[in-house]
Amino acid sequence: MSDLQNRAEKFTEPQKYKKLGLYPYFRVIESGQDAEVLISGHKVSMFGSNSYLGLTSHPKVKEAAMAAIKRYGTGTAGSRFLNGTLDIHVELEHRLAHFVNKEAAIAFSTGFQSNLGAIPTVVGRNDVAIIDEQSHASIIDATRLSFGRILKYRHNDMESLEKVLKNLGESANNGFLRLIVTDGLFSMEGDIAHVDKIVHLGEKFGASVMIDDAHGLGVLGDNGAGTVNHFGLDGEVEMIVGTFSKSLASIGGFIAGSKDLINYLQHNARSLIFSASLPPSSAASVIAALDIIENEPEHVKKLWENTHYAKQKFKDLGMDVGNSETPIIPVYIRDNDKAFIISKMLLDNGVFVNPVITPAVRPEDSLLRFSLMATHSINQIDEAIEKIYAAGKELGIY
Repeated sequence: MSDLQNRAEKFTEPQKYKKLGLYPYFRVIESGQDAEVLISGHKVSMFGSNSYLGLTSHPKVKEAAMAAIKRYGTGTAGSRFLNGTLDIHVELEHRLAHFVNKEAAIAFSTGFQSNLGAIPTVVGRNDVAIIDEQSHASIIDATRLSFGRILKYRHNDMESLEKVLKNLGESANNGFLRLIVTDGLFSMEGDIAHVDKIVHLGEKFGASVMIDDAHGLGVLGDNGAGTVNHFGLDGEVEMIVGTFSKSLASIGGFIAGSKDLINYLQHNARSLIFSASLPPSSAASVIAALDIIENEPEHVKKLWENTHYAKQKFKDLGMDVGNSETPIIPVYIRDNDKAFIISKMLLDNGVFVNPVITPAVRPEDSLLRFSLMATHSINQIDEAIEKIYAAGKELGIY
């Protein structure tokens, strides 16, 4: 047996949970990503989606995607650097820059690739990236690809960040870059980065700031313009990264910043230059989603109405939902096995939620990630929360 095969065969953790009937991943959905989905032919309320505005099945978005396929075909057969730049890509980038109040933007084929393009390109040898310890995996992997030093600060802890920066000295030396990188809205526990304090510390210690706003776009800020806008700091954060796979109803990602920064990334970001460009249907979907967000503010408003209602209902029942400030609500179970068991109980009872266990969180912080959409009804929210509470009572959690 080869070393590779031997290593693969020793990985048996998923099989253990499959034998117990508790395996919660790769669940097959047979319908669109709506507030209600089909699983094994049964209707299930979806509270595990990142489609916060519920636009993935919006008629205007689907029509735009189909029209783009009719005009451009299904793919580009090349990278943006060579033959893969379409006029619809350029239009999309203008729209994205305007949406997040930046001079320019560049689109990537995934949100993950956006971070892989941004961080290794700007963080070179002798530079330093300072990241939140709970940063998204794409940020962590991107820093590993850079040639610079990587330092971490405790999650959303500004004293910890200041200590890291202070140890580097109060100003940048010899033109070496210091880049503070964090998610804007953290995807597991729903808390918001202290962008105002991060920017202040960046100015104090000569560091640039990059915010990955994958989960903040369409949720926070004026008409969904994102976490940076939420703090009124559009002109202070040099680089904003976003994704299309949440509120923007498609797949892909982007980086926004100054014209000079985007020009630099266009000609140096390896995940852009050596990867095929965004499919035209995806670009068209995002443009349509932006049209809806900008012209129909009721979607963002309804998302927040649902959020406030659900959080209050959880609290009225005495359930532990931590310090979430957003439509991502962590329902703490604080036991890995019970998190798997309760998610299976809920799926059998018509509610889809995602269990989050070690190593994504500490064992004592295991949780159900309950995420809201603008398209959820109050009845769906009531029913789901009541079922979670009942299952938790049965397991002795409440």
